[in-house]
Amino acid sequence: MFGVENLWLFVLSGILLNMVPGPDSLLIAGRAAGQGFKAGSAAALGIGSGTLIHITAAALGLSAILATSATAFMVVKILGGIYLLYIAIGAFKASFQGQATSTKVFHAKSFKQVYWQGFITNLFNPKVAIFFLSFMPQFIAHSSPHKALAFLLLGLIFNFNGMLWCHFIAWSCSRAGQKLRVSPGVKKWLNRAVGGLFGFFGIKLLMATQR
Repeated sequence: MFGVENLWLFVLSGILLNMVPGPDSLLIAGRAAGQGFKAGSAAALGIGSGTLIHITAAALGLSAILATSATAFMVVKILGGIYLLYIAIGAFKASFQGQATSTKVFHAKSFKQVYWQGFITNLFNPKVAIFFLSFMPQFIAHSSPHKALAFLLLGLIFNFNGMLWCHFIAWSCSRAGQKLRVSPGVKKWLNRAVGGLFGFFGIKLLMATQR
């Protein structure tokens, strides 16, 4: 359909790629462990919405700007890196604010806030846009007259599979969080571990290059 090739390989590759840990899955895991499945789901839906923006932009050729413009890439990666570091600082603060708050992973937020946190985390990662530009075309025939539609179709499939995996993370981490809720000390160190990982991802993004 629309010139899509090797769809089975695309689906398999997409599932495996979605399973690779990153700031998105870490955010879902942290929110689900601290605030339950609904919070993890809200983070996942925010991330999925950000992914849809990247997919649409890539299909329209807008993401090519990030791949070719050093200035645009730098601005987006700085915004994304700073935001990841902001989340890291929030996690560290939560771990030092006493037993009452150390039982939560991150500060507790409304589901709407969690959704936007996931959305921003994904949207301001230029590597996501460049990933779609480099990965998707491999499964679209050069002779296809509907390359943009094929790109959108593949993007929707990728995002759908990603949402299934993200919600599995939310479910499994919410179950684990319920068992850990009796141990504030564990949650305190979990906050610090999450903060450290977000700090790592933030610094890694700030140091990222276009190629």
